[in-house]
Amino acid sequence: MSRVGKKPISIPSGVTVSVDKANVVTVKGPKGELTQELDRDITIEVKEGELTVLRPTEQIRHRALHGLYRALLANMIKGVTDGFIKKLELVGVGYKAVSTGNMLDLALGYSHNIIFDIPKEVKVTTETLKGKNPEITLESIDNQLLGAVCAKIRSLRKPEPYKGKGVRFVGEVVRKKAGKSAGK
Repeated sequence: MSRVGKKPISIPSGVTVSVDKANVVTVKGPKGELTQELDRDITIEVKEGELTVLRPTEQIRHRALHGLYRALLANMIKGVTDGFIKKLELVGVGYKAVSTGNMLDLALGYSHNIIFDIPKEVKVTTETLKGKNPEITLESIDNQLLGAVCAKIRSLRKPEPYKGKGVRFVGEVVRKKAGKSAGK
């Protein structure tokens, strides 16, 4: 049995979970509403403030989907109650980030600035303090979307292993390489 899949999800007060006939789960909470379509074999039970995900057989496919949908539903419930926040930092001389509405203007050492359009479900703020690296803070109730946006921004200039320059998550450790040995 899946360790993740069999763990029940507690539903906090103020959050409602509903499942329709097409196996679409809707979670409503104080921060918003999220929907997720489930596989036709996976079923959900809502009893006494707890949500459990059930699978029909022990097939490999069902076992994989069991843990996946349980994790997705837990993230949905956490998102509509608390929300998710991810922070990125720009490490490098001259690297800058400016946000205007849902547009992110990035200067990442290329010959041109990169204008990145952020989805409307994600809220973006930038902060540049003297003596510190510029930071980009992204907030959303949808963890999947937030992770995808962060990964896309990070892919614009990944941290390189020699000097560590690039876009990285706050607290991310970049393993550095030695580089060429000095001349004689």
